[in-house]
Amino acid sequence: MTELLCGDDPEPSDPFPAGPLFVPVRPGPAGCAVRVFRTPLGDRTAVAFTSARSLAAVLGTGQRWIRLAEPALRELTAPLGVTAVTVDPAFSAPAPRPLPSWDSEAALTPAEGTAR
Repeated sequence: MTELLCGDDPEPSDPFPAGPLFVPVRPGPAGCAVRVFRTPLGDRTAVAFTSARSLAAVLGTGQRWIRLAEPALRELTAPLGVTAVTVDPAFSAPAPRPLPSWDSEAALTPAEGTAR
């Protein structure tokens, strides 16, 4: 019976999931660095996911990640002035698309009907 009481289930009053989260990282000069994102209002936030599947659904399968507990994530981002942590964000901006190829010759030719 004690096994059921020692699980990682969060208490209903806990604002964050219990246990380590999946935190997106990027390569840095000294190893991995936690990625910091912006909210729709422009505020900086750390982002974490409760599963690798949800991280891949939002950021893609090629996104690197590490496991961190929420307090450790806050400690890492606090010196950067980041105080918010967003868990399991549902939306992200679409991936950038490449620009159409630039035809320099066509760009130098005036459009029909315009004076030279």
